[in-house]
Amino acid sequence: MADSFGPMRDEDADGDVVGMGPDPGAPRKEPIRVLVVDDHALFRRGLEIVLAAEEDIQVVGEAGDGAEAVDKAADLLPDIVLMDVRMPKRGGIEACTSIKEVAPSAKIIMLTISDEEADLYEAIKAGATGYLLKEISTDEVATAIRAVADGQSQISPSMASKLLTEFKSMIQRTDERRLVPAPRLTDRELEVLKLVATGMNNRDIAKELFISENTVKNHVRNILEKLQLHSRMEAVVYAMREKILEIR
Repeated sequence: MADSFGPMRDEDADGDVVGMGPDPGAPRKEPIRVLVVDDHALFRRGLEIVLAAEEDIQVVGEAGDGAEAVDKAADLLPDIVLMDVRMPKRGGIEACTSIKEVAPSAKIIMLTISDEEADLYEAIKAGATGYLLKEISTDEVATAIRAVADGQSQISPSMASKLLTEFKSMIQRTDERRLVPAPRLTDRELEVLKLVATGMNNRDIAKELFISENTVKNHVRNILEKLQLHSRMEAVVYAMREKILEIR
C-alpha cells in the first residue's frame, strides 16, 4: 500500500502543526511500549509482526474492543495506543477518553478505515494525538509511533485537509462568542500562532520572523499557558473558533 500521511505535530511547544514539532530520532533508553487495539485479530497480528522487527518498539499487549482497551491500558500503562475507531462493545473514540483518564501519559493514534470528518474531529476532541488511515504502508506505522512518542501528532494529509475545512465551516456556521473574553495575546504571539496554523515548524517560523528557535518555543509555551491549552493543535483550533485567526 502506498504511503498516505504526513506529520501534523502538536503535543508540546517543541512540536509543529501539519508539520509541527521536534524532529524524531533522538536515542531512547527504553523501547516505546505499544498497545494494539482492533477488532480484527488478523490485523492485530500483522501489526505485531511488523513492529516486532523494530528494536525501539515493543508491543506490550492487544485488545479486541474499546472496553478491553481501557482495562489493558490501565494495567499496562503503554506509551502509545494504536486503536481503531469503530469496534464492537465500545468504539475507539469513546475508549480514547477513558484511556486518557486511566493512563494519562499514553498517547493515542487512531489507525482506521474511517475517513469521516466527524470521526476525525471527535477523536481529536477525545484526546487522540494521531489519526491515520489504514491505507498507509505498514513501514510507516513505526515511523508514526516514533513521531507521536517524540511529541508530534500524525494526521493523514487527506484528513488534515478535511479538518481545516471543518474548522472553516464551524466558524462560518456560528456567530456565538464566549462570555469570557479570549486571553489577550501579544502581537508577536499572534504572528507565531498564525504561522503555526499554516503548518510551519519552529525552524521555519524562526527564519520567517528573524528570531531564534528557542524564542519561538518560548512564544508557543506562552500562548498555551495564556489559552490554558495543552497542545499546539488545540491552540490553533481555539484561535480559529474565537476568530483570533481567520481561514480564507
